[in-house]
Formats: sequence, C-alpha cells, structure tokens
Amino acid sequence: MNRTDVGREAATEPVIRVLIADDQPLVRRGLALILAPSPAITVVAEAENGEQALVLAREHRPDVVVMDIRMPVLDGVSATERLARDLPECRVLTLSTFDMDEYVVAALRAGAYGFLPKDSSPEELVAAIRTVRAGDAAVAPRLLTRLISTYIKNDQVVPPDRRQPGETAFGLTPREVEVWHLLATGLDNKEIARAMEISVSTVKNYITSVFEKLDVRDRAQAVIAACESGLVVSPQAADAG
Repeated sequence: MNRTDVGREAATEPVIRVLIADDQPLVRRGLALILAPSPAITVVAEAENGEQALVLAREHRPDVVVMDIRMPVLDGVSATERLARDLPECRVLTLSTFDMDEYVVAALRAGAYGFLPKDSSPEELVAAIRTVRAGDAAVAPRLLTRLISTYIKNDQVVPPDRRQPGETAFGLTPREVEVWHLLATGLDNKEIARAMEISVSTVKNYITSVFEKLDVRDRAQAVIAACESGLVVSPQAADAG
C-alpha cells in the first residue's frame, strides 16, 4: 500500500467524535491540542466537571468521552456510571494522575471501556481512543499488571478441581471455569493454551463464552469478577481469614 492509498484510507475512515472532561483548563487544552493533528479524531466539546460532561454528551453525542477521575460537582467515576446507563453509545476512556488500583477498579466497574494514566504518550492516547471506539478495552499494561498483582496471588487462587460439585457459577462449564481461573492469574491466551494443552483458537472461544456468561467486556473486568465471585481471593481477604 503506497502513501496515496494510506491517505485515501484515512480520508474514508469515520471521524471519532470526542468530548474531553477535566477540571483543569490547561489539561483540557493540552488534550485537545494532542488530538488535533489526527484527521480521524475531532473534539466536539470540553467539560470542566462530570455534571457538565453529562449535559454536553447528551447535546453532542460523542463517540468517546475522555474523562478525568477527580472532578468537582460530579466525579469521573459517577459520571461514567451515569453515561454507561443513559448513553451507552458514548464510550468512556478515563484518565487520572492517580493510577492507583482502586480508581482503575471503580472506573471499570462504572462502565469505562479504558483507563490510562495522564503521563501516557500522545500516541497511546490516540490508540486508546480508537480502541475504545471499536468497543474493545484499553487499559495501560502497567495498570492491568498492577491490578492483577494487587488482587491476585497465584497461591490464593481456588483451582476448579478444589471447588465443591455444583459450585460453578454463572452457568460456566468446568473447562470455562479453568480458563477463567488461568486468565485471572494473568496468563495470556498462548499460556492458557499451553497449560490446558489446547489450541489458542479454542482458548479464544472459551474466553468469548466466559465473557458472555459473566456479562463482562474484557480481561480486567473478568479479573474483578473472579475476585468478587470467590474464584480468587484478594490478599486483604486472605489475611483477614
């Protein structure tokens, strides 16, 4: 594909409409300037708090809302929850200076499709917006790694063969529970395939089924669901026991 073809393809690509919500004017302007050179992205509005973000989202119907976590009037997590409920077509990518695990969990639980720290590169931000618009999860690798390492310890996982008969939840088959268990410990598809001695394509089919039955969109939400279901035990819960 030559440069002319690339340019033609970019020209025909649907433009992603973005709303930026951040209480700091300089941050909003900086994000808008970062996104300006991308021909496939246009900033349709800027909000200074979560409540204003909801109003502007209803007015402009953006494809993606780039949402700060900590804002006055209505914080980013609460605004994300309301957007996910009232305007599910507006997919939220949350940003925060505070890349602590509880914020990642809260944002994903609220319905965010992605979470990035504010020190991400412009290229990472643009890529995350594209990913979220496509309906996929965009979580910075370091945050997903921290989420898994904080909430999951390999020796605290409850393997499927140690669960009581009939204990399988969500209508999952024993093999699907095994895939979920391995996924929750941080294994990728190839590692799961190796551990279960099956093909990667079969793993992908299992994961698709697991996500549907758990009603989650991505691996991060599946990890959270594993903690909440008791399939895995958080360090805090283990210490309390």
